[in-house]
Amino acid sequence: MDNEEEILVMSHVKLHETKREDAWFLDSTCSNHMCGDKAMFYELNEKFRQLVGNNTRMIVIGKGKVKLYLDGIHHVVTDVFYVPKLKNNLLSVGQLQEKGLVILIKTGMCKIYHPVRGLIIKTRMTVNRMFVLIARSQVKKTSYFHAHAQNLSHL
Repeated sequence: MDNEEEILVMSHVKLHETKREDAWFLDSTCSNHMCGDKAMFYELNEKFRQLVGNNTRMIVIGKGKVKLYLDGIHHVVTDVFYVPKLKNNLLSVGQLQEKGLVILIKTGMCKIYHPVRGLIIKTRMTVNRMFVLIARSQVKKTSYFHAHAQNLSHL
């Protein structure tokens, strides 16, 4: 991100009175979910290695699962790359769709639908045309980002 985007992202996060680590950006150009904060992982395979990035290469030193708490609902995001040098957490739109979720972007609103549960997440577009999810710390019920047909019975 350039400096102008960085400032707008910081102001958005500050506006919502949350830590920057709790912000997750929906990214249509990102091939994988990525997180730079090891503490966010509740399950992590640190033997996994890969390089990511276009102009700047960064090393992935693990892959695992992250719990996100959004609007009082507990979500589990699977196949998240741990990239220690990453400044912003990223959710790959393509990876969400591969997991069976539907992403609808219309009139400044992004809505994410689960094939069984329906609407599970919604967020407004920021002033710099980004969609950001702000994680919260309350857990009331669980919803999963991975929606394989054989796993739907436990949802």
